[in-house]
Amino acid sequence: MNPTSQVAFADPEGQRLILVDDNGAPGGVPWRNSPVPPEYAIRGLFSITIIARQPEPLAKTFTQVLGMRMAGEYIQTDNLERRVLVFAIGEGGPGAEVHVVIHPDLPPAQVGIGCIHHVAFRVPNDETHLHWQQRLTSLGLRPTPVIDRYYFRSLYFRVSPGVLFEIATDGPGFATDEDPAHLGERPALPPFLEPHRARIEAGLKPL
Repeated sequence: MNPTSQVAFADPEGQRLILVDDNGAPGGVPWRNSPVPPEYAIRGLFSITIIARQPEPLAKTFTQVLGMRMAGEYIQTDNLERRVLVFAIGEGGPGAEVHVVIHPDLPPAQVGIGCIHHVAFRVPNDETHLHWQQRLTSLGLRPTPVIDRYYFRSLYFRVSPGVLFEIATDGPGFATDEDPAHLGERPALPPFLEPHRARIEAGLKPL
């Protein structure tokens, strides 16, 4: 899907973001305490954008490993020489697409402020999670062992040209140690990080 109504901007750390009109697509619930009227509120992630010099390794991973399909392509509106390939899961649309921007002269990426560390996909339970670990291993993608993040369990694997992917379980969920009615009102930390709360909170910047 090529979003036609969008506003591109960068946050204070240089991370590039886009607000997209989803044309009323189902799914996503705005934050009820937001001062923004619900019809204008953010309802979720529209898509993920990955910039790559060569799209073939990513295309192979999406279609032959992760079960996605090539759903189309378009030309970037701000650069008519750049093609964007769209990969979708299920019916695609908001929340179910990855857009790969082809940028042949792109220099190697560096991890730091203003960049996204990895892309995460969700699975419903531990059984499905184990299936994906076994599948990735059988295909030679060398996933990590399952890592317990307290709120969910994760495994990671990397695809050329260096993109890091995560597959995480839905559960136990962020309501494990908080009242669902008050999620996100204070910094919540898993038990293994709780001893470091003072140092972590001291490094947070007010929003």
